[in-house]
Amino acid sequence: MLTMGPKIATRRLRLSQLMPDDAKAMFAYRSQPEVAKYQSFEPTSLADVETFIARLQSNAFDTAGTWFQFAIRHRETGQLVGDLGTHFLADDPRQVEIGFTVSPRYQGQGFGTEAVLGILQHLFVSLEKHRVFASVDPRNEPSIALLKRVGMRQEAHFRQSLWFKGEWVDDVAFGLLKAEWRPL
Repeated sequence: MLTMGPKIATRRLRLSQLMPDDAKAMFAYRSQPEVAKYQSFEPTSLADVETFIARLQSNAFDTAGTWFQFAIRHRETGQLVGDLGTHFLADDPRQVEIGFTVSPRYQGQGFGTEAVLGILQHLFVSLEKHRVFASVDPRNEPSIALLKRVGMRQEAHFRQSLWFKGEWVDDVAFGLLKAEWRPL
């Protein structure tokens, strides 16, 4: 069953639920080695992305214990720029994990920053969440720079704490409290 989440607009972007029609564009960027390097979801076929999107279609936004995946779209053209996930924790849905992917075609233009600022605004102002956090590989310097740009602070650096793609890797945690958020 298809659920619909919020539609969030920023100056240049629209964030709305990732839809089955997005599969081809999503596969085009998610299957690129430089994108997949730090991603847990690494599709090897268009069918993988179709299954991924279909599996998430029944997840309602702001439901404890679920991920909700947004499409990041260019506001004027409707082109898929990337995707952004929100994970509402099962044991405390007042805390939300975020993750984001921007197509290499659109990187370096501020779209990732704008999308994350848009979701932070929605989570803190509209939903009054207490804390938003993100987990990132410390080698993923562009994502770390983005998280710092939006005001998130590094809370921890866990050494070789994740078994990921056949090796032990570090994990860096970033967080931001509602009390620290400065509305747009």
